Amino acid sequence: MDEELALIAQPKTPLNHTRDVHFLSWAFLFIFLAYGAVQNLESTINTEKNLGTISLGVLYTSFTVSTLFASFVVRMLGSKNALILGTTGYWLFIAANLFPTWYTMVPVSLYLGFSASIIWVGQGTYLTSTARSHAYDHNEHEGTIIGQFNGEFWGMFASHQLVGNLLSLALLNKGEDGSTSEKRSKERGGTPRFFSHILFCSGLQQAFVWAEYTKFIVEPVLGEAGVGGAMAVYGAFDAICSLAAGRLTSGLNSITLIVCGGALTQAIVLLWLLLGYSTSTGLYGIVIPLIIAAIWGIGDGIFNTQLSALIALLFKHDMEGSFAQLKLWQSASTAIVFFVSPYITFEAMLEFMLVAVCISVAGFLVLTLKLERAFSTVTSDN
Repeated sequence: MDEELALIAQPKTPLNHTRDVHFLSWAFLFIFLAYGAVQNLESTINTEKNLGTISLGVLYTSFTVSTLFASFVVRMLGSKNALILGTTGYWLFIAANLFPTWYTMVPVSLYLGFSASIIWVGQGTYLTSTARSHAYDHNEHEGTIIGQFNGEFWGMFASHQLVGNLLSLALLNKGEDGSTSEKRSKERGGTPRFFSHILFCSGLQQAFVWAEYTKFIVEPVLGEAGVGGAMAVYGAFDAICSLAAGRLTSGLNSITLIVCGGALTQAIVLLWLLLGYSTSTGLYGIVIPLIIAAIWGIGDGIFNTQLSALIALLFKHDMEGSFAQLKLWQSASTAIVFFVSPYITFEAMLEFMLVAVCISVAGFLVLTLKLERAFSTVTSDN
């Protein structure tokens, strides 16, 4: 009897939720291995009547509209079921690229926009709730665990750019005759408001890589096969920076410093492309696009980890709705880039990006100042 009472009185071993994060991270890696490589090549391979670029524009427009009700769908299905259903759009999009026509690409792009909205809202909700449970069960600092879990996820997720694009590099090189493609010309025909600026910018900087960087910086020098190699570098630095930034996250101050540092590096690259960059040959011409890929990957890793961590810390009362807002602004800005890209010059896009980064960082700093005042007021009242 005493032994039974002793067993009942023993405290339960707290659950270790790191396994859930490992599983989620590996699942997204496998899903996006093929999709990421396909998306990077859309604007350079499916060029007839801008099929690739328009398809991505349709995709991200659908993504934007779908986020308006994605939080409701995720609440209804549950985050785990939403994650499973969300994968179907990615497999269909990859299959459609085997037979790229207007009748295959556009309908599938519309569906993928819906799938993407629920899988990403489900991901943000599931990862945040898992991190919060782990911090509670193990009596650890919530902000630190959220940063670590986001760092692991985004680091693993970013590595799909490395692995998937190395595969595309090998496959495209195998099918070429050793010559690069013909060079192309650069001419081609209160608080939520501040927060939305930086969310909008995070989508712009991703679309810039997929639509502009690959088309105007990589392909003229390295050819279509080189897109895979350059994006592999981008993915490698994205993954490394995601892991590092996640480890450094502890609260609002650390997030502010890290985000501003990432935005500054991207602003420097944009200024250089506007004022001093020119396409060249030889070793220098090969290395420069790879350096740009590395720097941009660092910035993307910072935006992904820190914005997800900030949302998790600020909007605990409505995680589904908050992550839906993140994807709303990101997908809307991404759609804008894909639709506008064929009709403006590369220089005009660079100017637009630079202005967007400056406005976004300014708005983000105003947001953090408001939050600091709010936190200090609450502390003094208590």
